[in-house]
Amino acid sequence: MADLQHELHTTPEVGELPDPFPPFAAVPDAGDTPLSDPDADPLDRAHDLLAGHPVVDGHNALPRALRRLSFYDLQLGENAVGTDLPRLREGHVGALFWSLHAPTGLATGRALGATLEQVDLVRSVIRAHPEGLCPAYGAGQVIDARNCGRVAVVLGPAPATALDDSLGILRVLHSLGLRLLALAGTSWASEAGLTRFGEEVVREMNRLGVLADLSGASDATIARTLDISRTPVLCTRSAARALRPHPDNLPDELLAALGAAGGLCMVPLAAEQTGPTLGDVADHLDHVREIAGPGCVGLSGTHDSGAAHPQDLADAAGYPHLIAELLRRGWPETDITQLTWGNVQRVLRTADFAAQTAQQRREPSTATITDLDG
Repeated sequence: MADLQHELHTTPEVGELPDPFPPFAAVPDAGDTPLSDPDADPLDRAHDLLAGHPVVDGHNALPRALRRLSFYDLQLGENAVGTDLPRLREGHVGALFWSLHAPTGLATGRALGATLEQVDLVRSVIRAHPEGLCPAYGAGQVIDARNCGRVAVVLGPAPATALDDSLGILRVLHSLGLRLLALAGTSWASEAGLTRFGEEVVREMNRLGVLADLSGASDATIARTLDISRTPVLCTRSAARALRPHPDNLPDELLAALGAAGGLCMVPLAAEQTGPTLGDVADHLDHVREIAGPGCVGLSGTHDSGAAHPQDLADAAGYPHLIAELLRRGWPETDITQLTWGNVQRVLRTADFAAQTAQQRREPSTATITDLDG
């Protein structure tokens, strides 16, 4: 009884409750014991680092690829795609953003239906592989999935065209698990930037906890979104335009602005955007880290998207080779653990807390595109 009374009296006050979203593994301070043996082979060191700080892949298009298959088994391995559970484990992938981008050439008005069909497919895939995959709707659940030995699946990015210019549809998609929306391709997020309705969409996304994906958006849209968003934004498929002039890559001034706003540039493993070799990808990571800062760079596999991939990075198993190259280039272990795991966790955690605060202060928006844009 005395022990029970002691426990009751030592229970922390509400204001002293621990962080509900603790990091999966603490990043050591300078001078702490290294996470890997500095004298070991770089590839062995990469595996050691990734065992504790796995990769969060910012853009994986497996749902779209699976639509073409009449049968698949991701648990045992599936040669028809670049992503399955054996290769995710070999590559130390702890979480995936599953792209819900619809196939090209859809009839007008079909984007929402195609997105909902892919949401249904994702749910079916997760149900069929409960030992390996787990849905996640925020930072805490990503950590929980990883601690249970499963790969966390975060829904998105989905195309903003699926909203059909309706904030109500945005709320419904959020209730179905959507956590990332790509703004490019709409009338309210165009080459001219965000319209008044586009700004209202971003505010409602902040209130819900849906992150903005700005890859493929115009420079004006990116700049304005950075100005008004209360949560960090992501560019899930963007490298450095200074190294390769692809339209989805970011110029240095936007990389710097993204870093200043706490956003995240997730460098894709796509040969068209970065170059044909693993070293080319590492060059882009070096550049983004230098311009935006080590806290604002991430990784995006773009596997099963139809893109050609650099050598040694053709599927989800290739990440240790890329991390080994960064170690050879002298990247500190703390920067690598931020790149693979910590930076995305920060963004997800910030979105969770910002949404909780916004929902206490702001009712759901009833604005329509006609009300704001005429």
